[in-house]
Amino acid sequence: MIQGLRTVVYPVTNLPEAGAWYAKVVGKPPYFDQAFYIGFEVGGFELGLVPDGQPGAAGGTAYWGTADIEAELARLVQLGASVHEAVQDVGDGIRVATVRDPYGNLFGIIQNPHFDLSKLG
Repeated sequence: MIQGLRTVVYPVTNLPEAGAWYAKVVGKPPYFDQAFYIGFEVGGFELGLVPDGQPGAAGGTAYWGTADIEAELARLVQLGASVHEAVQDVGDGIRVATVRDPYGNLFGIIQNPHFDLSKLG
């Protein structure tokens, strides 16, 4: 079941440069900084940067949280979505997948064991 918005990921052409810029934007350094991903915690949510994809107005992907990504992916497919990117471990126990909804929109799901639901009050 979908638990709420967790992460928005933006593709960038220069990851270190973008990481430095977004650190200024959010006012703190990233909590996760690797060659394949930079993540910032912002008010209980994550702003992520990836060094691939095509930046632009339609470049960001929102990821909705779930406690069981395999079950949620199966449920979304049963409801008519098609798998765009299968479940993958992106490091540190965080797992993501994306589907296309029946209307062509990209819909991301994330299982992040580091997301603290108690912060949401």
